[in-house]
Amino acid sequence: MFKNKLLAAALGLAFAVGTSAAHAQEVYVPLISKGFQHQFWQAVKAGADQAGRDLKVKVTFEGPETEAMVDKQIDMLSAALAKKPQAIGFAALDSKAAIPLLKKAQAAKIPVVAFDSGVDSDIPVTTATTDNRAAAALAADKMAELIGKEGEVAVVAHDQTSRTGVDRRDGFLERIKANYPKIKVVSVQYGAGDQLKSTEVTKSILQAYPKIKGVFGTNEGSAIGVVNGVKEMKRKIIIIGYDSGKQQKDAIREGVMAGAITQNPVGIGYKTVEAAVKAIKGEKLPKVIDTGFYWYDKSNIDDPKIKEVLYD
Repeated sequence: MFKNKLLAAALGLAFAVGTSAAHAQEVYVPLISKGFQHQFWQAVKAGADQAGRDLKVKVTFEGPETEAMVDKQIDMLSAALAKKPQAIGFAALDSKAAIPLLKKAQAAKIPVVAFDSGVDSDIPVTTATTDNRAAAALAADKMAELIGKEGEVAVVAHDQTSRTGVDRRDGFLERIKANYPKIKVVSVQYGAGDQLKSTEVTKSILQAYPKIKGVFGTNEGSAIGVVNGVKEMKRKIIIIGYDSGKQQKDAIREGVMAGAITQNPVGIGYKTVEAAVKAIKGEKLPKVIDTGFYWYDKSNIDDPKIKEVLYD
């Protein structure tokens, strides 16, 4: 009898442990990113992982090798949804291509939290992002100031399909057109956020426009490509970047790049997971969670407030 009681108790304990372990694994939130190669995405991942630890949810983070791989990203989104997560975070490479899958998520009552780059749909319950249009407008103001409010400039953008690519390009172009009549944007080219492609794009722009005064690179890979292209062509122009990473920081310290806009990538990752957990609980969320942006250059790169949002 005593043995039977012991056995029953042991089985009860095993069941309880098994149930609580299963319960601990219940909340699963995958994040499908636009890429993995840039330091920016590693910083977003760090924020998401921290939120997972703080909020006790299982978080995974993945993205294609390059930001040109729209089809691969769609496959990753499909695979993540097949695991029936409680919510999902998604940074769209193509703001339209993912909509059929997001409709499936909606039908399955899986809340979608967009991050970094929104989609052309009201399916996401919120979007954790930088106000990219406003940030790029600030980049345009800085460019204008540094080139004396006249002359030729160009843009090397990461793409024309993602929300960030479109908003950063248009935010810059619109501010120049509205406020600086003596500045002419002579070229807008796309390098897929790839350093090597963006280097070649920059060199072709510099060859075509020998009097050009400045180039704006719209993300980490674009900006580094601009720096490399300018160095290879042995030209001296004003370069303004976007994001951070060691190479951009070094270029600013060396005086090759005038300055850049930094986002708050750790904050983007954290807020995405936090919003997903709130959505699972049925809490109301704002349509956009603005995670902020900052201008940094040689004068403030070591300021403690700026250092917090820079990354290597």
